Amino acid sequence: MKERILILVISLLPVLANAGDSGSQIAWTPGALNFVKNGDAGKGQILADSCKACHGQRGEGLPAENRDGEIIPTVPALAGQVANYTYKQLRDYFNDDRSNESMTGIAKSLSEQDAADVAAWFASISLPKSANDDKIVSAAEKMVEAGDGKRILPPCFVCHGANGQGEKMDIPSLAGQQADYFARTLLAYKNGQRHNDIYSRMRLIAKQLSESEIKALSTYYQQLR
Repeated sequence: MKERILILVISLLPVLANAGDSGSQIAWTPGALNFVKNGDAGKGQILADSCKACHGQRGEGLPAENRDGEIIPTVPALAGQVANYTYKQLRDYFNDDRSNESMTGIAKSLSEQDAADVAAWFASISLPKSANDDKIVSAAEKMVEAGDGKRILPPCFVCHGANGQGEKMDIPSLAGQQADYFARTLLAYKNGQRHNDIYSRMRLIAKQLSESEIKALSTYYQQLR
């Protein structure tokens, strides 16, 4: 099984390598990795105090809300997120490689050190546990554990980990992420609205996912805490 997965991932690499520009100005040199690794979580906690209004008291994210007839979109969970990923997103907002009406202005007010400190803080806290829905888990498990060789789709766990924990470079943790935000993110990659993924990695994958697969995966990972 592992050999099949390895072959599948290797077969995808040439496609990714020719997918165009990197989509981000962040380069993960040893120096950059150490810079984020040495972020000060204590200072980050102070800086992140202003994040509570949108991202929750402990970075748990907030579900969509109907306020005076207007739907306020889901705000993503940040607790337990891979520090490199959070740092990269903040710097991508700063560099205009990713855009959001609220986050762009906030990120531009943060220095590189501030971004590293905030990333370290959110990486140091965890999300509360939640119950699993066996029906949804079963529907998503195939994509998570086996992928789809016919569509050259690698299993999700190869990059995001067996428990959705992400990887140290810049692959995000998915465990516990708000399902609506997760689904909207995949749809944004699918239609090209979001394009700050290195070498179009997620754009290539998301374009091949059906809306029902996206819904199942988003629900699956929200429950995986």
